[in-house]
Amino acid sequence: MNKEKLKVDPIKNGTVIDHVTAGKALKVADILNIENSTKEIMIGLNLSSKKMEKKDIIKIENREISKQEANSIALISPTATLIIIKDYKVVKKFGIDIPKEIKQHIICPNSHCITNHEQVKTRFILAGKNPIEVRCAYCEKKYFIDEVKFSF
Repeated sequence: MNKEKLKVDPIKNGTVIDHVTAGKALKVADILNIENSTKEIMIGLNLSSKKMEKKDIIKIENREISKQEANSIALISPTATLIIIKDYKVVKKFGIDIPKEIKQHIICPNSHCITNHEQVKTRFILAGKNPIEVRCAYCEKKYFIDEVKFSF
């Protein structure tokens, strides 16, 4: 049986974010602020996967993801794998861990929180993993990760 495959061009240098939870790649793209990028970017949605039933994937040419960005990606898609590519070869491949604490990259949804009225950097503590839930260190309110907005 001859199966046709969709071929996606490899990148020479950059980062591949693989095994992103299906349907979450666009949220990951928002976190990475790639809409304003001039770099070559490929986003695949709802692709077949051996590891997962369906997955998303993002390839970013000439950019390496920072530790803070990886931590935020883990909150959206804890199944994601980061692959660093140099000269078309995989030089590093690793899973990401959900951080126990997130500083300044989540906007507190509580309009009464001090972080929304004064020059205070936000700080959230991981409150639950399944589903992912975070707690604001200032107002103490808990939120599911889909209820918060990210800023970079």
